[in-house]
Amino acid sequence: MPAPAPAPAAALARGMRLSLVTRCMALVGTLLALGVLAALALHMLLPDRPLLVFGLCMAAMLPLAYLAVAARVRPVLSMFRALEGTVASYRDADFSFGLHWPHNDELSDLVAGHNALGNVLREQRIGLVQRELLLDTMVQNTPVAMLLVAGGGAIVYANVAARQLLGAGRKLEGHPLDAIIDSTAPALGEALARGGDGLFTTGDGDDEEVYHLARRSFTLNGRKHELLLLRQLTLEMRRQEVQTWKKVIRVISHELNNSLAPLTSLAHSGAELVRRGQTERLPQILATIEERTRHLETFILGYARFAKLPSPRLEACAWDEFAARLADQVPFSVDGALPADPAHVDPAQLEHAMLNLLKNAHESGSPPGQVQLRVKSALGMLRIDVLDRGQGMNEAVLTNALVPFYSTKRSGTGLGLALAREIAEAHGGRITLANRDGGGLVVSLILPAPGR
Repeated sequence: MPAPAPAPAAALARGMRLSLVTRCMALVGTLLALGVLAALALHMLLPDRPLLVFGLCMAAMLPLAYLAVAARVRPVLSMFRALEGTVASYRDADFSFGLHWPHNDELSDLVAGHNALGNVLREQRIGLVQRELLLDTMVQNTPVAMLLVAGGGAIVYANVAARQLLGAGRKLEGHPLDAIIDSTAPALGEALARGGDGLFTTGDGDDEEVYHLARRSFTLNGRKHELLLLRQLTLEMRRQEVQTWKKVIRVISHELNNSLAPLTSLAHSGAELVRRGQTERLPQILATIEERTRHLETFILGYARFAKLPSPRLEACAWDEFAARLADQVPFSVDGALPADPAHVDPAQLEHAMLNLLKNAHESGSPPGQVQLRVKSALGMLRIDVLDRGQGMNEAVLTNALVPFYSTKRSGTGLGLALAREIAEAHGGRITLANRDGGGLVVSLILPAPGR
């Protein structure tokens, strides 16, 4: 419905612009004119008493001037107080106020600009609230657990997934992160202590769950905060394992066909030569058959070793001797001092696992002098780290690196890290991978310390 047309007087008032100075000068002129007229009238009545005329004029005009000026200034002062109030409301993020000034002067321009600013701030506030609601809905319903931790270690924000994972559905805001971790997820605490992004597991056997931890630090409101993202990868890894086993079957079938077809052909050729009595080429044929058979045997034993890892035979193993045996086979440097107490492990299995990890470190593109071995014992656990300064791993590779037969190398079998994982778990421990700050990878074997 169209708005009614403004009255002619109101339209004329809005069309005429009178500045504050003009209105003040008009008021002063009016008061002066009244004063002159009053003085002339009194002078006609009292022509011989000029001082009395002046006193009577002042006594009459001063109160009248005060009342007129006060009446003119009072709306302006009220508008200034209203402007001050709306500015305070804007400071408190309340943009619901608007002002009105009926006159067409400089103050009306100020009020119009103030209202326009309020409208812009109000629209921006509404848009920001809508975006915040959308973002909060997305964050709350994402399957990735999110924790925002202040510099002091207190949890500032936790979404639904984080509450279900770490707090059985209860709110976590305000609680210290260390207390939540100690009571619900010690493996997360160990992953946080390692620094950087990485994988960790909780539970055992069929109840084992695999998570990926990502950490990002930033400054919020002048204080350091850290955002922790916990993503469950168990289902993805199981799907990947199914695909990997299919790949294994294809690889084994391909390798068997590549070996058995030449063997069949060579055996047929040898039988034909014997039938003809041409035995001078038999040694060459038999040597080729032996070479292909040994290659096939080596190939099968590599997979069989992974599938049939024997139970470890634990015995005391001095770290100095163990490190010396490793150094005879692959170069590395020792970071820090080796523990004085011997480890209770299966030396052959642990040596096999460490050789795989050290060789992988050299093949990562790391400078040979940056491949390091670090052994520490704390909190009833023995931690063996292999560190390098290679290219590290992206999230996809980091997720699947421990899956059997998964490899990014063209000629790799994908058994090195998987076998190291099997050896660690056979000792009652686990293996973790994490990218290092500054580049490179750290692969950690975490085993129970002696007596645990």
